[in-house]
Amino acid sequence: MMYLEHFGLREQPFRLTPDTAFFFASGPHQEAFNTLLVAVQSGEGFVKVTGEVGTGKTLLCRKLLDALGDGFVTCYVPNPQLTPKGLHLSVAQELGLAVDKAQSQHRLVQRLTERLLALCQAGRRVVVVLDEAQCMPLETLEALRLMTNLETEKAKLMQVVLFGQPELDERLAARSVRQIRQRITFSYALRPLDRAAVGSYVAHRLLVAGSHGQVQFRPAALRELHRASRGLPRLVNVLAHKALMVAYGRGEQAVRRTDVLLAVRDTESARQPRPMLAWTVLLAGCAAAATATAVYLS
Repeated sequence: MMYLEHFGLREQPFRLTPDTAFFFASGPHQEAFNTLLVAVQSGEGFVKVTGEVGTGKTLLCRKLLDALGDGFVTCYVPNPQLTPKGLHLSVAQELGLAVDKAQSQHRLVQRLTERLLALCQAGRRVVVVLDEAQCMPLETLEALRLMTNLETEKAKLMQVVLFGQPELDERLAARSVRQIRQRITFSYALRPLDRAAVGSYVAHRLLVAGSHGQVQFRPAALRELHRASRGLPRLVNVLAHKALMVAYGRGEQAVRRTDVLLAVRDTESARQPRPMLAWTVLLAGCAAAATATAVYLS
C-alpha cells in the first residue's frame, strides 16, 4: 500500500480481512467475548451472537476459536447453507474423519457419534461454531439440534455457537425449530460503536499497524467518521482507509473532516452528508485529486 511509508506504518491498519491481532476490546465486543467464554466453559446448550452486517461477528468468531485451549476441539463452519447431510459431512471432516460423500447418512451419523465419544473419553470437548447462521435452512437447523442430543450420563458430546445477522432470530422464531430456542442458554446482540469508541477503535488499529502517534485523525474527522459509519466497524475501516488515501494525496499526516467527507461520498453504504455540504465536498475533492496527481508524478 503506497501510503504506508508516508505514515510510518508496518501494515495497512484498516483492512477488511478479519485479523485477531486487531481485535478491539470495546464495550460491546468485550462483553460478547466474555459471554462466549463463560458459555463455552459451561458446556451446555446453544450459544447465539447476532449483529448487523459489519458489526464484527466474524472477527469475534475467530477470536473465540483462537482463545479455546487444548481441551477443546473446534469445528468451524463458515457457510452453513447446507443440507443436513452436508452439515454432517462438514463436521465430520472438521473432526478429522475421512468420509465418503456416497456414505449413507445413517452410517455418517454413526461414525460421528463414535468420534465424539472417543474425544469425550479423551477429555476433550467439541464446540461447533457456525458463522452466517441466518443462512442455514430450517431442516439443517433441526439436524443440528438432533446432533446435540448425543450425550453421556454427565455431559453433552458437543456444543454449538451460532453467529448470525438479526435474520437469525426470525428463523429461530419458526415453530418447527422451537426446541432450539429452548436450548439457547446464552445470547448476545452486538451493538455498534458509540462516538468515543470509534475514536479509540481508530487509535487502536493505527497502533497495532505501527503508528506511534504520527497519524492524526482530527476530532471533527472522528465525529464525521462515527456519523457516516453509524458505528459499524467494517464501515469505519472502509472510510478511514479512504480518508488516509486523501490525506496522503495532500502530503499530510493529519486526517481532516473534509477527507472523511470525500471518503463518504465515495462509499454507497455510508450515511451521506447533508445536501448543503455537497459543493464543499466536491471542491475539496477536486483540490485533493490535483494534489494526489502532483504527488504521484513527482
